[in-house]
Amino acid sequence: MKTQDNITLENALHFDNTYTRELPADPESTNKVRQVINSCYSRVWPVKAGAPKLVACSREMAGEAGLSSELCESEEFVQVFSGNKVLSGMDPYAACYGGHQFGTWAGQLGDGRVINLGEIVNKEGRRWVLQLKGAGPTPYSRMGDGFAVLRSSVREFLCSEAMYHLGIPTTRALSLLTTGDHVIRDMFYNGNPQPEPGAIVCRTAPSFTRFGNFEILAWRGELDLLRRFTDYTIRTDFPHLGEPSKEVYGAWFDEVCRTTAEMIVHWLRTGFVHGVMNTDNMSVLGLTIDYGPYGWIEDYDPGWTPNTTDAQGRRYRFGNQAEIARWNLIQLANAIHPIIEEVKPLENALQTYSDHLRDTWQGMMAAKLGLAGFNKESDNELITDMQDLLQHVETDMTIFFRRLAALDVQGNDASISSSAYLIEHFSDAFYVTEQLNDEYRVRLRKWIDQYRLRLNHDRIPDDLRREKMNSVNPKYIFRNYIAQLAIDKAEQGDPSMVSELLEVLRNPYDEQPGKDELAKRRPEWARHRAGCAMLS
Repeated sequence: MKTQDNITLENALHFDNTYTRELPADPESTNKVRQVINSCYSRVWPVKAGAPKLVACSREMAGEAGLSSELCESEEFVQVFSGNKVLSGMDPYAACYGGHQFGTWAGQLGDGRVINLGEIVNKEGRRWVLQLKGAGPTPYSRMGDGFAVLRSSVREFLCSEAMYHLGIPTTRALSLLTTGDHVIRDMFYNGNPQPEPGAIVCRTAPSFTRFGNFEILAWRGELDLLRRFTDYTIRTDFPHLGEPSKEVYGAWFDEVCRTTAEMIVHWLRTGFVHGVMNTDNMSVLGLTIDYGPYGWIEDYDPGWTPNTTDAQGRRYRFGNQAEIARWNLIQLANAIHPIIEEVKPLENALQTYSDHLRDTWQGMMAAKLGLAGFNKESDNELITDMQDLLQHVETDMTIFFRRLAALDVQGNDASISSSAYLIEHFSDAFYVTEQLNDEYRVRLRKWIDQYRLRLNHDRIPDDLRREKMNSVNPKYIFRNYIAQLAIDKAEQGDPSMVSELLEVLRNPYDEQPGKDELAKRRPEWARHRAGCAMLS
């Protein structure tokens, strides 16, 4: 099918499939669940969708791929990104990897419901892997069917793009389609499976290589392939490091540690909680990857996790993410040690992670507070006191920082230090007004006085401080209850809220007239409703 300007997907997408060209394939061609030995992937084709329909497309990601809006609205686009049509340049496959899940080695995992269509190179020379999530089973599907439902697909599509616009390193999403088929799922794992509308997300990233890609090869003792895969990764995704060698392996691991630290600090900046920080969900590019039971903390609680599976141990809680990332990096270090054969470079890189995380976090917190920079003599106490304050009553972190930016803290207006004034000013951020007792009111006033005193040292005008704070403290985050409202509509055949949210989340730091409802704290009805707080 040709568009008016005579461009089709076939000639708009330029494939250069280095992964399948340079790495060994599974010699078995049947699509059955099995252990895949001495191979990095298995070739597999998507299952045809019954009646696919486009729900949404990211115009930014489409532009990055070299696709016009006309192409994205074409029937050819629907057929290709539902898996119904495989273009001549594609070489579909599912990747083999392993991983530690909740701290325990799980063995072979792999792309259980993801089929990579291939790698494109855009006109600027940037490489993007295109993959379909929910397009059918692969040899790595284990007990699953390889399909995806609309509710999880809406969450993945919108969150990928929301994270990008928040400035958080992330994989991207090109498109969201319904398949016209139904998928049986037991949403609550209570023995009551129900049919749900099927969907497919086209995910994109320069690479989807995970810590687990290296772990599976080391665990199996496939050291020649481990070295070959590491060399491929460096040449393809880290060419600036030079030709692979023991020294370059160390430099590569050091860079992985640095970018992982930066990603974690962005999560902490915005209140994002991944929910499933298994090593198979950790990208060597420092990208947020795999959006399952994620969420943003609403009332500030370092112990919160969005994952019902993690409700007891809370391994992946908000306040533990930095430590878990380090633990995961240690597992990657263990995996690549056989090809480096030295411990010191790995230990040095892990120390780099800790140091870079601390320094980056301190700079980030200073920016959130509108300070000119981090002053270790005063700011550790200021930040610790603020974190204690936020936990004293249920306080929405996102709203708190926006309201903090709005304070006129300069001058000698005594009303700013009035407890009554401050309670009113921050009222939108409080979930339980009954908690606002005299003790809290005194603590809030004292902290604001402490904060104002610190700001006086910087002498930054209020309007400039406000502008700086609002550039790092978002007004709009993709709250779970808002996601659920969009899902409810989409499951009834109305995708309008998906489109509305995609538009609002493109500008998360801006005031957007008429959209304030989407910036409000979680309503009480959503506190315990399925999909609005924690998820499975």
